[in-house]
Amino acid sequence: MRYRHLLTVFTCLSAVLSCATISLAHFGCVIPSDDIVTQEDPRKIQVALKFLHPLEGQYMELARPEQFGVQHEGNRTDLRAALTSFIGKGGDQQKGATFWQAEYTIKRPGDYTFYMEPVPYWEPAEDTFIVHYTKVCVNALGKEEGWDSPVGLETEIVPFTRPYGLWTGNVFTGQVLVKGKPAAFTEVEIEYLSESAVNTKEITVPGDPFVTQTLKTDAKGMFSYAMPWAGWWGFAALNTADRTIKKDGVDKPVEIGAVYWVFATPIP
Repeated sequence: MRYRHLLTVFTCLSAVLSCATISLAHFGCVIPSDDIVTQEDPRKIQVALKFLHPLEGQYMELARPEQFGVQHEGNRTDLRAALTSFIGKGGDQQKGATFWQAEYTIKRPGDYTFYMEPVPYWEPAEDTFIVHYTKVCVNALGKEEGWDSPVGLETEIVPFTRPYGLWTGNVFTGQVLVKGKPAAFTEVEIEYLSESAVNTKEITVPGDPFVTQTLKTDAKGMFSYAMPWAGWWGFAALNTADRTIKKDGVDKPVEIGAVYWVFATPIP
């Protein structure tokens, strides 16, 4: 298992978290124990599924996902039966929240795209349901093929930068799709997963806008962002679905998010 998963970050965001008016960004989270499996690495990896505010480390309840699977060489495999639930015990930020984990054994070379479709999450503060279609890519055994293939989710980010083997400071470029078509001028929220930090440097923010970075796609649904810290970065492209879900007999809007996770490796 690569060293980065053994290290912890201390997040100083008390000023942000104490402000009740701040709207914290939600992110679906699919994080593997390793993003590049070499010939020397164990073939069995763990994949964690969570729903949280990444930089703050604040977990929300994640029900058993509607879909969880992996795509390899164009073939999709259902992995829901492999999921095991866990209850957070790591302090107030995650205490009592359900998250999930699955083990997966790499058998052949190539790119493995893990994906999740959660049960719609009701967010009363926004008066809306949230569904984040989340993906991450694991490269295995030297064959770099498949990372740029769509999975076919209602909305998804298709990487235009190979999403592994990236240094801190590299630029990640992706295209947002909704029902297979480019999503022009879509808002993309970007956050750092504090629990993935590869050092113990204290993270502080000089103001609320620094917690969640925000940009928009261009007319072709494209966006780019340079990752300044080593660790996992989440990209969430947000749109409103053309359907509603009833809550207490009233139709409520559905926010659909295309989420992609990318690891930035520290420069030696």
